[in-house]
Amino acid sequence: MSKSAKVAQYLARLEDARCEGKWDDVPELVRKVRKHATDRLCLTTTAETEYAIIKASQKQKPGSRPSTAVDSKDLDTEQLVPRLLGAIDAETTYLEDKYQAQVCVGWVHWTVGDYSQAAAQLPQSLENELGQVELSSISEWTRVCSLKAAYLKANCLARNNERVAALAIFESALASLSYVWSGQKGRKQLRFWAELFLTEFCMLQAQALERGEKSLEDPNSLAPFRSWAKYWEVSKAQGSPLTGGYGFRGAVPRRRVWNEYYAAISGILQQDLPFPTGLVDVTNEASARNQLRAELKKVEIAYEGLLLSETSFPRADEQRQEIEDFVAAVMRNWSVLNGRDWHEQDLGPGGKEGLSRGILDILYRAATKTFHSTAILRYLFTVHIAVAEFDLAFHAFDSYLEIVKKGKARVDKTGHPEPSLDDDATVLETISQAITALCKYGFHEAAERAHNLGIELEGMLQKLPAPLPNSQDNITTLDEEDGDGVILHPRISSRVYALSWQAIGISQAQWSRTTFDASVRTETQTKAIRSFQKSLSPDNGNPTDVRTLFTLGLLLAEQRELTAAIDIVKAALMSNKKTGNESGSYWRERSLIPLWHLLALLLSARQDFIMAARACEGAFEQFDDPTVLFGSQNLQGTFRSEHLNEAEARNEKNQAKGLVDEMDDLEKEGMIEVKMTQLALLELLEGSEVAVNASHELLVLYTRLFGGFQQKAPATTQKSTMEVPKSSAGTIRTLRGSFFGNKTDRSSRNVGNTTTVESGKSTVLPERPQTAQTVASIATTATTAPTIHVTRENSEAGDARRSRRSSSVRGRRSDSMRRNSLKKREPSAQPRRTSSTGGVPRAPTIVDGEDYFTPMADGASQERVDFFASSRNDISRQQSFSKGRGLLRFDSTASSTRGSTNGSDSLVLDLLSSPNPLPVVQFPSDQVKRQRQTVLVKIWLMIAAFYRRAKMYSDAKSAIEEAKKLVDGLEAEATKDTSGSTSLRDPGWGGKKSVEELWGDVHSELGYLAISEGAPYVARDYFEEALMHYPDHPSATVGLSNILLDIYSEALLPPPAIPSIILPDGQATNIIPTSTKSQASSHKIGNIPALPSVPLGLGGNSPQSSKKHPTFHETDDLSAEELPPPYKAVSLPLVDRLAARDRAYGLLSGLTKLGTGWNYSDAWFALARAHEESGQPDKAKDVLWWCVELEEGMGAREWNCVSANGYVL
Repeated sequence: MSKSAKVAQYLARLEDARCEGKWDDVPELVRKVRKHATDRLCLTTTAETEYAIIKASQKQKPGSRPSTAVDSKDLDTEQLVPRLLGAIDAETTYLEDKYQAQVCVGWVHWTVGDYSQAAAQLPQSLENELGQVELSSISEWTRVCSLKAAYLKANCLARNNERVAALAIFESALASLSYVWSGQKGRKQLRFWAELFLTEFCMLQAQALERGEKSLEDPNSLAPFRSWAKYWEVSKAQGSPLTGGYGFRGAVPRRRVWNEYYAAISGILQQDLPFPTGLVDVTNEASARNQLRAELKKVEIAYEGLLLSETSFPRADEQRQEIEDFVAAVMRNWSVLNGRDWHEQDLGPGGKEGLSRGILDILYRAATKTFHSTAILRYLFTVHIAVAEFDLAFHAFDSYLEIVKKGKARVDKTGHPEPSLDDDATVLETISQAITALCKYGFHEAAERAHNLGIELEGMLQKLPAPLPNSQDNITTLDEEDGDGVILHPRISSRVYALSWQAIGISQAQWSRTTFDASVRTETQTKAIRSFQKSLSPDNGNPTDVRTLFTLGLLLAEQRELTAAIDIVKAALMSNKKTGNESGSYWRERSLIPLWHLLALLLSARQDFIMAARACEGAFEQFDDPTVLFGSQNLQGTFRSEHLNEAEARNEKNQAKGLVDEMDDLEKEGMIEVKMTQLALLELLEGSEVAVNASHELLVLYTRLFGGFQQKAPATTQKSTMEVPKSSAGTIRTLRGSFFGNKTDRSSRNVGNTTTVESGKSTVLPERPQTAQTVASIATTATTAPTIHVTRENSEAGDARRSRRSSSVRGRRSDSMRRNSLKKREPSAQPRRTSSTGGVPRAPTIVDGEDYFTPMADGASQERVDFFASSRNDISRQQSFSKGRGLLRFDSTASSTRGSTNGSDSLVLDLLSSPNPLPVVQFPSDQVKRQRQTVLVKIWLMIAAFYRRAKMYSDAKSAIEEAKKLVDGLEAEATKDTSGSTSLRDPGWGGKKSVEELWGDVHSELGYLAISEGAPYVARDYFEEALMHYPDHPSATVGLSNILLDIYSEALLPPPAIPSIILPDGQATNIIPTSTKSQASSHKIGNIPALPSVPLGLGGNSPQSSKKHPTFHETDDLSAEELPPPYKAVSLPLVDRLAARDRAYGLLSGLTKLGTGWNYSDAWFALARAHEESGQPDKAKDVLWWCVELEEGMGAREWNCVSANGYVL
């Protein structure tokens, strides 16, 4: 072998020994290189020095870090450094050898702790030192030295707290890792120094971010961590995947770097910062949010895998804090990703449901490494709710509550706190969330459970010390400590205190609505109001929480405390608008839609119908531009040419969507309810025919919000589900110029006065003649006031309501300064009924006689109404509760939050001040479809009621048929459901109505339609069928009871046993003998035997009432005990009539004790009639006064339509 070949061989072997870390072979190889290559003195001197450094470092303790200084006794720097410097000065040929020697000099100084000298001796950069040398041809050890130099120099700067400068060194040296990324598997020392370089880089970046020296807004804020992740990917691709543990002696665990990476990217997510683009391949296919989500998931998987593999199950005295911290970080990220600001397309495949399912997997895996972790159980409860798995969620909550109660009892007994237990504030907040979820998504059993939890939560609050006050100026007391100075029960914040009392109040209000025990309902409602007052306390509550204000306002509305309820709702609506980025998604306006709706119903209860209609418009007008709410789509569905449709299809992606595309179904349902109330008010102001013409707006709105629903039906020719029956859509009506036409004018209009316009397949939807928007201008020229009739949309005794509840809107609009305002009705001077239970008579309902609204000047009718201009001083006025219930006085929260700005009062309310107590729930698609169909059924039945009251009976039947088709489909789906989550009688968690209740609604509406058509016995069959489906159906119960009472009083005679004969001339003749008729009629003025005056089973008798009930079944030749033949009978037997009366009494008595009927005036009115027919005038009088009180506080629709979630906003 030639000498040059030997030299090359020994040089290669020396290179390999250094790169592989075979330091024991280095001395012999150095001797051979010196022997055969005398010109490589710099190389051999450097290799010897490196060998000496390694041997000196190996004498350190096993656990010391690589950056720990070596004792100068173990490393003779006085001899090594001068030799190296001399070799460097003498080297002029081999620049790589010179560069390696320069790095070695710095390494020597760094090893012995002379960091300033080390930083001065280390070379600047590989490119500057090698000059013209091609970087692709340099040796691997030179690359190792490049990484080593950057690491040593940055470490020296970091020791002097110059972290930013040190990070700049690392960033400039990232190019040295190109060889590592090239795909060629590096040897041991290259991998060692690359990992050491990246570890120090990442940890230094984490420290800089923590101390604020670096910002996550920097595009390169994640560059160190991405380099670390890339190093892992390359190592795996090269066949040597990295594992957990420590990369080298004394280093931080590898999972610690992943933890810092996860913390950094989580900060970007939670602070909604721009996506950093440093060291990442930005693609146009994926949005920045898609890339952020994908990167977060990758880091999460890597860190979780290392953490779980390196963590064992804890012993009894051990904690797994790192597991708990990781799970907490995961949940914080999930709360952002599952929130309203992130959409399905931002999350990639699976969307929010897939996201939550992945979080559940993480939680269950983490639970295998912890023991009775209350935090993990709490998170399981929250995430199971988010995926609509309520049973599993409350199983987790039960386990959580059991562990917490036992743990707290143990702490109180021993006096030693347990770190694994949640603190008192977290426990209270979790129980509050459970109560809210039960009341929002559950039914009777859930309400009972929530009520019990509320009692338990109230007991916990009483045991805890007083909460921290809101005012910082108050003198606060110190927390109570035990003997060791440990605070066992720290004082909770006012936010948690307010949230707890809010949950207690919701549980009490919900229980008062669903309980079967009527005797505790009033007391429970009183407790709920007091709980809300505590939640809104200015001292230690949250007086600006809109959720609590809404719930309290709704509860007061149900209690007919209209003045206080209006003040509360106004206070919430007067909150100052947010500015800047906070108003980007119109969160404030969206959350106020139910409050506008509640205000409209309250104003309608005060009979300010025009202002109520304007309040409905205010719910939509607060978004300023309709395109903000609905986007650029055409809401009216008008005809457009084909080329316009094609252009729209091309630009569909570029069109801005409206807010309704971001709303969840509950928000959309709230908008539907506002529109339904708007139509109900329109019917009151302008008549049923105008409401019929405007009803297509409701279907158009539904289609825009939820999309068209195509009912699966046989292939027959039928109307589309979203098509309005022809008689309303294609009819042009001749209406009087003024909607102030009197009652006879309206009733005189009938279907015969209409002209039907039909054209082939399509029908033209006419604009309604006049709406609430035109009322103001018409009111100025009106000479008479309209008669107002309050009805329910599902025709719940609507005709009876109209006959007994009619009140006029007083005041002539002669003065222009009073335009657009209505005077309220005069205070009622009527006496009140005595309690039906024999208690103290109720005090009169206090009706404030002051004007609520500022009159608007001329020409202002088209501007938005200022509901609050003249009542700012009223807000701070103390309101007292009437009717002698002994309630606390309600101090309006506005007085405690009032401030003065530029001389004007401004009320600053905290809109949805605390984080949403519940996550956004992702219901299964089948359940979402069922809920949407339930809403559509309600819409069709309301439209049917409009048709019926407009005496357009065929169209009413068509609308009911549409509803029946939907309910048929729901019933078919419910019977096919094998999961057991729903049934015909149970809509399941989060459901609206059961299928049986929907059938009750449909048959009830058919019954009222039959009554309007003059077929009471047909109506009775429909009502009976409705009660077979849903025994407690309110409107069907009232309708059937009225028919039964008509049968008892013989206002409704039985149909003839033998059908009438139709003669050829069209006249009907009855074949019942006339002698029977005359005999029966003659008894009307004769002596009539007395009938029992009370329902069966009740004592007492009232003989004077017996004359009111004549009997017609007696004949001259039959005794009282005998019944006439059926063909001769013209009246029902006495026992049948008594049975009808007693059944009506039983139905109504039961209904008025339920939560659905305790404030249902139609049921009470029918019950008063039952009392009267039974000879109990005193009880009838009491019930009638109760009806008057209910009617005075009743809005255009029932109160529970304001919120789809009961009392939860």
